[in-house]
Amino acid sequence: MTTAGAVPADLAGELDLALRLADLADAITLAHDQHRSFQVDWKANRTEVTDADRECETAIAGMLATERPGHGLFGEEHGLVGDHTSPWRWIVDPIDGTSNFVRGIPVWATLVCLTHAEHGALVGVVSAPAMGRRWWAGRGLGAYADGRRCRVSTVSDIAEAQVSVTFDPGWDRLGLTGELVRLQQRAYRARGFGDFWQHMLVAEGAVDLAVDAVGLSDYDLAAVMVVVEEAGGTFTDRHGVVTYQSDTAISSNGLLHHEVAALAG
Repeated sequence: MTTAGAVPADLAGELDLALRLADLADAITLAHDQHRSFQVDWKANRTEVTDADRECETAIAGMLATERPGHGLFGEEHGLVGDHTSPWRWIVDPIDGTSNFVRGIPVWATLVCLTHAEHGALVGVVSAPAMGRRWWAGRGLGAYADGRRCRVSTVSDIAEAQVSVTFDPGWDRLGLTGELVRLQQRAYRARGFGDFWQHMLVAEGAVDLAVDAVGLSDYDLAAVMVVVEEAGGTFTDRHGVVTYQSDTAISSNGLLHHEVAALAG
């Protein structure tokens, strides 16, 4: 989904609300993380979910019901709530990186995005309290990392680039794991930072190209897309479509995006 025409509403005000939602989420998730006070269940797709995920999303939904009663909310844990007919919809992942959260690895974050039916993803916040990091952006407002304006890198040669690749069985099923290995071999340095973090590193200019796993959802991608694009980067699925509504995601500084053309299959 891409933006079309003039962007509506007071986005600075909506971004302020998104940041306050992230504050609320941080207070909940960080307490559970620090005290290891949560129960782990398994979804049908064999991914973990905790009561911290559910509590966080419920709290965000409650705040939005008060602050934006005319908006909808789509979350990973509770699906679509609020005004189902509204063109305004918040997309939330209460804990992106639940597997890390469960294992005590600090690389997890709450993702908050405001979308509009015509104009796409407009505001994005990525808050990683266990890392002490937060990124945010709004269309036309720029992208920020911990309050500092951030921009993608200017590296234009894959032989000088740092890349992050997330391997998973989905790439095996597509027959494209070999292409990812070859991409890594051509790069100056390859890592696998995973989840939201790799895309935020692209937005900061620390990583030049990031390839995510297969099997993603809107709530994994909407917020990070806004940050990457407002930092001057390119964010597409593996076919090169600019969207957060896909099961794959690739971010780059824009100068290296052609390097992943082979992943279109």
